[in-house]
Amino acid sequence: MAEYTFNGGVTPPDGKAYSKDCGIQTLFPQNGVLNFPLKQHIGSPAQPVVREGDYVRTGQLIAAAQEDLSANLHASVSGRVVGLSECPLADGTTGQCLQILNDGTYLEVSYPDKRRLETLNRETVLRAIQSAGIVGMGGAGLPTHVKLMSGDADQIDTVIANCIECEPYLTSDYRRTLENPWKIISGLMILLTVFPRARGIIAVSDKNEKGYRQLRELLEDHERISVKRCSSKYPQGSERQLIYALTGRTLNATMLPADIGCIVNNTDTLIAINQAVIMHEPLITRIITVTGDGVVAPGNFRVRLGMTYRDILEQAGGLAKGITLDDVVVLNGGPMTGNQMSNLDVPVTKLSTGIVVLKRENLPQREVSACTRCARCVDACPNNLVPLQLYDDITHKRTTAFIRHGGLECCSCGCCSYSCPSNVPLAAQITGVKETIMRRPRLAGDYARRYMH
Repeated sequence: MAEYTFNGGVTPPDGKAYSKDCGIQTLFPQNGVLNFPLKQHIGSPAQPVVREGDYVRTGQLIAAAQEDLSANLHASVSGRVVGLSECPLADGTTGQCLQILNDGTYLEVSYPDKRRLETLNRETVLRAIQSAGIVGMGGAGLPTHVKLMSGDADQIDTVIANCIECEPYLTSDYRRTLENPWKIISGLMILLTVFPRARGIIAVSDKNEKGYRQLRELLEDHERISVKRCSSKYPQGSERQLIYALTGRTLNATMLPADIGCIVNNTDTLIAINQAVIMHEPLITRIITVTGDGVVAPGNFRVRLGMTYRDILEQAGGLAKGITLDDVVVLNGGPMTGNQMSNLDVPVTKLSTGIVVLKRENLPQREVSACTRCARCVDACPNNLVPLQLYDDITHKRTTAFIRHGGLECCSCGCCSYSCPSNVPLAAQITGVKETIMRRPRLAGDYARRYMH
């Protein structure tokens, strides 16, 4: 039985067996031109600092952060800048993208000598993270330096490494705990130099026994870092649920974790912090899980920003024998929070996590019927909301009632829809209305602070 958990949640089939035993492989782009969206984070898009015709090296700054809430962007390949244009993105929208013609040499910029952990101080760490363009790689993409400066450093007493990976099918964090445990630990130790009064906690799923044992052995008798096993139910890796499970502290949607003395970063973000602070490397790659019953060879792949989803899927072996794209559903991310894709010629960004390909013939047929008021959605909601009430408010266009009933507290986890026997699209409707309200700061009130962060 797991030691740490939360109220509510669901336990969908996790699908992790497809790829969890597949070691991380490195892929290189096969396409000539790579697209680099200028906005791969919450906040303002980065501003290009290169022009058409410029030659750039791998790791070179190509777009600089604008204003306080923004993030630098670096080239993941070497080659010639060929333009700036509006391109389709994985979430179904479009965005301004710098285009670089990859010359295939991957000529790098020169990096300074690596830093030593014992020489670090707060200013050096924050400057390195900001310079490297690191954003939260497990959620909405808040620039990491902004998160780390969001509260009084002396009031932060808990820094959490979120290695839970509760989203079904995705296994990149699991592989990281097995293959790169010291980089996770080092990233957490770096953050503890920023928050001198804090203790560190590495949270892993109770199903990740190998990773748990390995991390425990590496951290045996460490004075400031412990390893905790949490329930494998979904959404255990969600920030609010994880903080509650580990500390007993509650967080609502008007607050930031720093308001209750916590900082949370996921596995890939911590490794990116280690690479940036110690090795001076910017964020130009990430690990993508390619998985599902619709692919030939599920696995975990280190890919470069700007590579297309189609390129990655093809290099991973392509679709299963005898099927076409018409026979599958392709998800950007996992089945609980990901979105269905109609275009695979879109670029990997700092926020990409997985490509899940599922055969349509094996998917349940979900016909919508009338709500029976069984309250399963209420039991499943990890934030103690009443989704059927919120859905009723939406149906009758009662925006004020929707807010009063806690609609802006929804974390868009999808537990309500998953648990509904009538297949009412609760999560999609609630999330849609919530996001519409959030774009109106006067109406959203205190909740707008959380939205902007």
